[in-house]
Amino acid sequence: MKLIHLSDLHIGKKVNGFSMLEDQQDILFKKILPIIDEEKPDGIIIAGDVYDKSIPPSEAVGLLDEFLVKLAERNLQVFIISGNHDSAERLAFGNRLIDKIGIHISPVYQKDTAKFTMKDNFGAVNIYMLPFIKPVHVRTAFESDENISYTDAVRMAVSQMNVNVSERNILVTHQFVTGAERSDSEDISIGGSDNVDASVFDDFDYVALGHLHRPQNVGTNRIRYSGTPLKYSFSEEKDRKSVTVVEMREKGILAVREIPLLPLHEMVTLRGTFSELTEKKFYENTSYREDYTHIILTDENDIENALNRLREIYRNIMKLEYDNTRTRHYSQIGDLSQSDVENKSPLDLFAKLYEEQNGMCMTAEQTEFMQELIKEIWEGNS
Repeated sequence: MKLIHLSDLHIGKKVNGFSMLEDQQDILFKKILPIIDEEKPDGIIIAGDVYDKSIPPSEAVGLLDEFLVKLAERNLQVFIISGNHDSAERLAFGNRLIDKIGIHISPVYQKDTAKFTMKDNFGAVNIYMLPFIKPVHVRTAFESDENISYTDAVRMAVSQMNVNVSERNILVTHQFVTGAERSDSEDISIGGSDNVDASVFDDFDYVALGHLHRPQNVGTNRIRYSGTPLKYSFSEEKDRKSVTVVEMREKGILAVREIPLLPLHEMVTLRGTFSELTEKKFYENTSYREDYTHIILTDENDIENALNRLREIYRNIMKLEYDNTRTRHYSQIGDLSQSDVENKSPLDLFAKLYEEQNGMCMTAEQTEFMQELIKEIWEGNS
């Protein structure tokens, strides 16, 4: 049995104000479909966050529709679950109708988990489709008032599946498994409250995960995030995006490999002074002019109209910031102690604020100006 594992398409996503729809169309139709045609898998798994928003724009819906049509034309079995970014109800609309053509979309979680069985020369492969769930979803489904964790919730959902461990079993789900590595473009729960312990997946021969954007195994290749097909933040700049190919023979024999994906636009961070970055020799014979760029200027003084001037060369600047003496020493101002308030003069307090904000002391001229200004204010309020 050969399956291609995808997740976190985030169709319709914007990154730093840039629509990714053109990039998503390119990666789905010009990169992933040819891989599918080359690999000839038995099925496709899409492990949640199909859309970026619970109410996706019409262009995003149209793109998914077109992609599913192309998959259906190839007579593939397709298994799709909803993620935390999706509306489970909207994504599942019409799922019982399109089941008949091999497009299987998980219903809203209500205690029972959708299960489909495929067969090959080694017997049955059971595919369980568990959409993104929170403890509240499970408490409601089980009619329980008990306070449970994410691990408890997934364990309870799995216990209801009655998995036959003598057969080969695959779980498609969308959760954060403890020990996996996050990136900046994912939703994060404070204190790791959304962690799910990997032990809840012991009965499965492969766990096709969605939710985290970096392709990775969690302890074993049996539990795997395929990651996003595109980079959605500069924290993913060094990631190697890919599709995951899963091959199962007899029970206990599993092979997992990656096929790299090349995006329409790369994400790069460029650092230097304005004059260095605008020299032709810096950017010629590179893809920088078309890449999604994060530019860090190291000039000590702000460059007038820097963004528009840089955009004449780097057409897709997503972020522009400075790294210099002022920004390196910039720090968040902490609470003043009662002793500071009582014993320091207004000028001393302002001088402390200025130094922490700017990484340098006020000049004599600035100090004199502030002294006069404070005097005027104090006299005006007396």
